[in-house]
Amino acid sequence: MRIHTETLTLQTKTSEALYDITAMLQSCVKQSNIKMGQLSIFIPHTTAAVTVNENTDPDVAKDMTMSLQKNIPDDPAFRHLEGNAHAHVKASVIGPSLTLHIQDARLLLGTWQGVFFCEFDGPRHRKIHVQAWGT
Repeated sequence: MRIHTETLTLQTKTSEALYDITAMLQSCVKQSNIKMGQLSIFIPHTTAAVTVNENTDPDVAKDMTMSLQKNIPDDPAFRHLEGNAHAHVKASVIGPSLTLHIQDARLLLGTWQGVFFCEFDGPRHRKIHVQAWGT
């Protein structure tokens, strides 16, 4: 079994947005030389997350961001003193990690699927830890 570990970086540009990182992750899979296995993605930040969704229509990511803003607004009633409690809640709702399958040296995603880094407290310099393992 082979194991390939890498830390990717991403500079986010706005306070809240989804960034398509599918190509970055596919590049990691290619560098790993793993034909069949899994890719683990972990976001080591408490105000960011990772998810899979449609990456063909950019309005889907915008709709997701808008829905999260509407359902988890920046509320003055939050008690967290840094003023970013809404970002912590959104990150927990979406989640910090994913595990994806690798098949034929490619991420096994549906036709319309992509992987998105979710920024909820930007702009910031972010890390994305990835580990591929398999044969």
